[in-house]
Amino acid sequence: MDFCSLLRSSSLKFNSIVCLGLDPVLDTIPIEKGSPGERIRSFYETMLNTMARRNIMPAAVKPNYAFYAQYGLDGIGSLAAIIDACRGLGLPVILDVKRGDIGATAEAYAREAYDFFNADAVTLSPYLGFDSIEPFFSRYPDKGAYILNKTSNKSSGELQDVLVDGEPLYLRVSRKIVEWHRPGMGAVVGATYPEELASIGGIFIPSGRDIPLLIPGVGSQGGSVEAVCSALGRYPDPSIHRINSSSAINYAYRQRPELRFDDAAATALSALNDEIHSFLEI
Repeated sequence: MDFCSLLRSSSLKFNSIVCLGLDPVLDTIPIEKGSPGERIRSFYETMLNTMARRNIMPAAVKPNYAFYAQYGLDGIGSLAAIIDACRGLGLPVILDVKRGDIGATAEAYAREAYDFFNADAVTLSPYLGFDSIEPFFSRYPDKGAYILNKTSNKSSGELQDVLVDGEPLYLRVSRKIVEWHRPGMGAVVGATYPEELASIGGIFIPSGRDIPLLIPGVGSQGGSVEAVCSALGRYPDPSIHRINSSSAINYAYRQRPELRFDDAAATALSALNDEIHSFLEI
C-alpha cells in the first residue's frame, strides 16, 4: 500500500486525522521502576493498549528520534519496540528525524528509517536540495516523507520568512515540493501560523497533487484547531492530512489527576478528535 492510501485507510478505520506525538520526557512519566528505555516502553505501550481497548485511537503516531536516542542503545531499543507495537495496532508511523544530508548519507538515513526502524514516513529538511530528498523516494516508493516547510517554532521566520524574489522562502519551498513531488511526499506546516498554512494551500491545492500535511503546534504550543480545520476544509481530501498533538495528550494526567495516565491520555485524544469533527467533515 502506498503512503497516501495508508493515510486514507487509517483515517477511515479510526475516524480521526490526529497524529499522536510520542515524545517521552522522563521527569513527567509516572513510572519509576526500570531503565529509561523500560520506563518509556511501559508508558507508551500501556497508553496505546488503553486507547485500543477504549476504541479511541489516533490516525498516526510520530515518535521523535531525539527523545529516545538521548538514552543511547536503551532508548533506541525502546523506540524500535514502540514502533513495532504501533504497527501491530495498524497505526502509520512517522519517524520524526528531520534528516537532510548529501545523497550517499541520505541513502544511509533512509535505510535506517525504513529498513531498521520500519517506519512508514520520515521528516526531512530541504536545505540541501533535491539530492538529499530523492533517496527516500527512489529506493522506497511506497514510503512517505514530510518536508519541513513552515515550522511551528517561534524563530522559524528568521529564515523561512526571508523574501526571495518578492515572496517568503517558505512559499519557495512549497513550490519546490510541487516540483519535486513523488507519491507520498508531504509537508510540515505549523498550526501556529494559520495564515501561512492557508497560503501554502494556495500552492498545493491547484497543483492537483496529493501532498499530505503534517501539522504540529496545537495544544501546548497554542495553535488553533478551528483555524487549521478551516484551512484543511479547502482541500479535496482532508483524510490524508494529520494534526499532531504530543504533550497535551501524553501528559494529560497532569490536568486530570483523578485519572490514570493512560485513561487521561485516551480522554484527551477523544476530546481532540471530537473538536476536529466539530469543524471538519472527514
